[in-house]
Amino acid sequence: MSNVQEKTEDMGTSEEVYTQSIGLDVGTSRIVVARAAGKKYGYESQLNAFFTLPYSRLAESLLERDSVVHSVSRDEIVVSGNDAEKLAEVFHAETRRPMKEGILNPQEPHALEVVRSLVARLLGKAASPGQKVFFSIPAPTGGDPGGNPGGIRHHRESIRQIITELGYEPTPVEEGLAVVFGELSASNFSGIGISCGSGLCNVCLAMLSVPVLSFSIPKAGDFIDAQSALVMGDMATRLRVQKEQGFHLNGMNGSRVNNALTVYYNEVIENLVKSMKESISSARTLPRMTHAIPLVLAGGTVIPEGFFERFNSALQASELPVKLSEVRVSAEPLNSTARGLLMAALC
Repeated sequence: MSNVQEKTEDMGTSEEVYTQSIGLDVGTSRIVVARAAGKKYGYESQLNAFFTLPYSRLAESLLERDSVVHSVSRDEIVVSGNDAEKLAEVFHAETRRPMKEGILNPQEPHALEVVRSLVARLLGKAASPGQKVFFSIPAPTGGDPGGNPGGIRHHRESIRQIITELGYEPTPVEEGLAVVFGELSASNFSGIGISCGSGLCNVCLAMLSVPVLSFSIPKAGDFIDAQSALVMGDMATRLRVQKEQGFHLNGMNGSRVNNALTVYYNEVIENLVKSMKESISSARTLPRMTHAIPLVLAGGTVIPEGFFERFNSALQASELPVKLSEVRVSAEPLNSTARGLLMAALC
């Protein structure tokens, strides 16, 4: 194996030798890179967010002293990635997002600059010409393959250009299909892959690795955070942190924060199941499925305890128009999409 990349795993001190092909999950909340070393996978991630400070030479020197990765844009200092959240906590302010609902945010002037910085930090320069990177893109909202209301094409080509500038050969893959690649090898890559992220819920029904129905739904993790923050009079960032640190979806019997999160989690789950039923029922080109197929859930929004039980209950009540052999949550919800992209790149 030539032109390999070396990386030290977080666990242990030995260095792992990674293959050339890379999976890159460009998510609204986090950007995740997956690499393979033999039968093992390695992951790195950065928060897909940034925080700005008014420029001063002193502030810049303090950030440099603390090894905080940043850039200077006109009269501002832009801190991106994991360090952005730490600074936002210090200043009791919200981080800003370069992406919204799965694509580059057209209202955010720093969007492309921040994503370029984070992708370059995670990928580095290509080790050799033709090194492959498979990267995630969202499916059209509402399952409309002919439309592009959210700017998916612009987003896809912008990410493609960033990766190309680093010397790689990029290939886009819809996020739901990436979950199928990462989770459903045992069923010959046939079944339903769902990625419930921050900006979108992406759904893909595939047969033998071929996507036959793909769509996305804009109600996802950010919707839960924003609506909960609105009724609590708090910041969405703070609600997201509390959600990630121990929220249990176990009914309206907890704190005010828990109850608010529960209301909007239920809305997201009900909307997801309803949209799946309607999209599958109205699809005109579905193949004949003589056997039951598996369904797997991934993404950060599915992590809280109780999510699977609530989703499964809603699914059973909906009478989905396909037979399911199993319903499960990925063992690594945050890395599932990146792993599926890597597996596709290695084929």
